Amino acid sequence: MTTLRRAPEVWREMGLTDAEYQRIITLMGREPTDVELGMFAVMWSEHCGYKYSRPVLSLFKKYRESLEGAGFENAGVVPLDENLGIAFKVESHNHPSAVEPHQGAATGVGGIIRDIFTMGARPIAILDSLRFGPLNEPRNRYLFEHVVEGISSYGNCIGVPTVAGEVYFHPCYSGNPLVNAMAVGVVPLNRLMTARADVPGSAVMYVGASTGRDGIHGATFASETLGADQEEKRPNVQIGDPFMEKLLIEATLEAIETGAVLGMQDMGAAGLTCTTCEPTSKSGTGVEIDASLVPTREAGMTPYEIMLSESQERMLLYVQAGREEEVAQVYRKWGLNAVVIGRVIEEPILRVRHKGELVAEIPPDYLTKQCPVYYLETEEPAYLKEAQQLDLTQLPLPDDWNAVLLQLLRSPSIASKRWVYEQYDWLVGTQTIIPPGAGDAAALRVRGSEKGIALKIDGNARYCYLHPYRGGQIAVAEAARNVACVGATPRAITDCLNFGNPQRPEIFYQFEQAVRGIADASEFFGTPVVSGNVSFYNESERGAVYPTPTIGMLGVLERAENAVGMGFRGAGDVVLLLCPPPPTCEGEAPSHYGLGASEYLYVVHGLERGAPEPFDLEAERNLHRLLVELANRRLVRSMHDLSEGGFAVALAECALVNGVGVQVDLPPEATHYAPRPDAALFGELQTRVIVSVAPAHASSVEQLAREYGLACYAIGTTGGDRVRVALQGRLLIDISLAECHAAYEGALLG
Repeated sequence: MTTLRRAPEVWREMGLTDAEYQRIITLMGREPTDVELGMFAVMWSEHCGYKYSRPVLSLFKKYRESLEGAGFENAGVVPLDENLGIAFKVESHNHPSAVEPHQGAATGVGGIIRDIFTMGARPIAILDSLRFGPLNEPRNRYLFEHVVEGISSYGNCIGVPTVAGEVYFHPCYSGNPLVNAMAVGVVPLNRLMTARADVPGSAVMYVGASTGRDGIHGATFASETLGADQEEKRPNVQIGDPFMEKLLIEATLEAIETGAVLGMQDMGAAGLTCTTCEPTSKSGTGVEIDASLVPTREAGMTPYEIMLSESQERMLLYVQAGREEEVAQVYRKWGLNAVVIGRVIEEPILRVRHKGELVAEIPPDYLTKQCPVYYLETEEPAYLKEAQQLDLTQLPLPDDWNAVLLQLLRSPSIASKRWVYEQYDWLVGTQTIIPPGAGDAAALRVRGSEKGIALKIDGNARYCYLHPYRGGQIAVAEAARNVACVGATPRAITDCLNFGNPQRPEIFYQFEQAVRGIADASEFFGTPVVSGNVSFYNESERGAVYPTPTIGMLGVLERAENAVGMGFRGAGDVVLLLCPPPPTCEGEAPSHYGLGASEYLYVVHGLERGAPEPFDLEAERNLHRLLVELANRRLVRSMHDLSEGGFAVALAECALVNGVGVQVDLPPEATHYAPRPDAALFGELQTRVIVSVAPAHASSVEQLAREYGLACYAIGTTGGDRVRVALQGRLLIDISLAECHAAYEGALLG
């Protein structure tokens, strides 16, 4: 090996600091080769090494671990029953999507799906969480349309349904959209795969597509702030081929069935570097590989390019010695590469040769366990205390409540996302029970089990901007409430933590506080965070995005057929409001009655002030349990939670699903928290759900609510073609479903 003295600009351009470069020299006892330096740069990036976030993520007690002691790293797995487990994970592809929206979003889907079938699981669902700037800016609309196009084209072609998601719009995402993709799969518990390389002598087998020059330094690209040169970053964006990935899924699941595959890992961030150093570091072993044996699709690729390429649809397998050809035949049958490029060795060294030349020789632990960890400073943002102040006495009441409801229904963040989800094939696989737009969460059958699953991805960035800790709590609570509203018990979480530059103390404060909120709520609800992703440096010249942790929630349906939708199903049903009981003393009343940080305050009054109200975690957990029991006992015909836009918006959404009108009158005891009519109609207090029931079941629901320590108010009936809302006998909203439909369905079409 030859080493070169190089200028500081070389490692700095790779994202390494001077101190980190000196640390590498100290560890190695020499200057690294060019190949080694590139390997250190990607593995010591925040995207791969979590060098800034790791100390805070320790708050998640079971992060990436759900079956005790398993330590699965590609995705979290939770048991569904005695035979099957559910693998799930969410990841970001924000920077690639800002530069090349179609391929950035498409390869985000492809990458997260590989994390699922690398566990031995068959992918059965995709979800997405998307954030863009206002659509009246041409660049934002371009990004929005092409991100959706990329998700739909990859998911539809690969044959995995996109079953649920969320889309929000805010100026803070102009220049830096957020594209989070979540995938879910089903795995026989006796066929779980891990990314390990435990057996010296076993073969290191490269399978899948050939390696190209796309995606080189994608991990370091994701660990820096977008700037004016972002168009120059296009080579960092991978190019996906969903048809190749479909073949890779089938071949990999078939190869696992042979029993010859001992471990595997997807070549995602950091490519071949990651898939060789992480499994060996965990196993205390090493590997010797020959990079010249790697199939390439471009002539003259260097070992540096081969080791760092993030080309898609590639895997690295660790195969039992003597059975290499058996596994290779499976992949060749599906028209895929399958090449032995090296062997696992006892010596804990990652040794890379290329055409006979030794180009890298690094102990795997240097790339993983020796990654520097930083304990960054936090500082409460200067804006926070002032922004949390909200004087409601200065907030005028609207003159026309119908107009306010229509204004909220056409707000892009609330409005129907039909334009988005109709581009997704959510029926492929024939396991989807509740289609997009018809329930608070997706519900799916699971073949081979009587049980079903419910899935939701959720988060409210404005809540986190105005109160990071409470916003983190609410993200968990609402995601859990959403799966409970379809009748599923909340079980576990995957999260995607999207923040700005962590080296700014005010940003790291947001991150640390939000993670604490998520950790505290998930522990209280018994929904551990078992997998996830951190995405820092979400900034542009316009500034940082709002702190945006998104929560992917898995719920379990005892019987798939018990799933409940959100839409009113016919005339003559009783409409009930489930919520916490009135406070026992005046001091417990909410300070801003749910108007702080609300969509109403932002859309109607142009204010982002106040804070989301504190809420009772025990009452919230009791509500989840009540909703599940109501579904299992088949006492309800629909359930829908109150979130953005509050009561009036939720009621209108229930009516719009199936075109069934409603008339309600909120009695004084149901509005004890809201002395103002706008708070009663549009406030966003937590732990509230609208349900509809057949008249014969109303008293049973009320009795069960009392047993769970919750209030239940009969507030109206379904029927007709209008939405009518009275407050203590005074009719405030009286509007046709046709007007609501036009506002709700037309907002994203302009």
